[in-house]
Amino acid sequence: METLLSSDQHPIRYISLGRGQTIIFLHGWTSGSREWLPFANELSDRQHTFCWDARGHGQHPTPPLESMQMSRMADDLECLMEHHGIRDVVLVGHSMGALIAWEYIRNYGLGRLAGLCIVDQSPKLVTDQDWPLGIYGDFDYDRNQAFIQRLDENFAEGVLELAANGLNARSRDNYSQNSRGFQQMRDYLRGLNGPALTHCWDSLTQQDYRDLLPRIDRPTLMVYGDTSQFYTREVPEWIEAQLPHPELHIYSQADHSPHLWHKEQFAHHLRQWLRKL
Repeated sequence: METLLSSDQHPIRYISLGRGQTIIFLHGWTSGSREWLPFANELSDRQHTFCWDARGHGQHPTPPLESMQMSRMADDLECLMEHHGIRDVVLVGHSMGALIAWEYIRNYGLGRLAGLCIVDQSPKLVTDQDWPLGIYGDFDYDRNQAFIQRLDENFAEGVLELAANGLNARSRDNYSQNSRGFQQMRDYLRGLNGPALTHCWDSLTQQDYRDLLPRIDRPTLMVYGDTSQFYTREVPEWIEAQLPHPELHIYSQADHSPHLWHKEQFAHHLRQWLRKL
């Protein structure tokens, strides 16, 4: 991986492949650059692809906890693009990665962007009386605070419970049976920086990007799973209605990671959409 220093002297670690129009892949919370490497490698025949480890994720050294903020991650993204002189970029963000993309647009505008791809995310995670389209449809402030406390007690199990207790029956069954997949995920999560990622979660659940969506006058590819653990079908439909230039795909029998459940389909849709830009 390559490394450059952010504005607060924290290392930004990333992998770059290929040449051509730039695509930057932004991973989800608790994930890392490996989530996107198969797609970055496949597209690098015609595009210049970047996969990073967001601060506090992957193999990063522990950052100051107070720096685990969405705004700081947007600053890191701008630093990466400024360092490489990137223009006409396509940001592809899954889950937290979509929030980072929206935060970047809110803070730095659309000047560098040619397009945006959002994978299974809501513009506001925490629900309230006026917003039922966050996590589960009923994940309000009090429920989020209880979850943050659970992360402090047992980070790995808290993350697994968040996925298991959601809208996907398959995840609930697999967790109750302690499937091999959940065992492997538990081992992986135990190796992460729990305090840093808890601070990150606290920041991302404070965000609200609903008013930003109508101002994103760039082509936006949307990919959602029809059995997401976290979001109902109404979430992508609402976002689609707010965006000036959306293209929505709902993947059948796919959870919160539809791009991983249907890799070939996602790669095809992404490549076809890129040709239209």
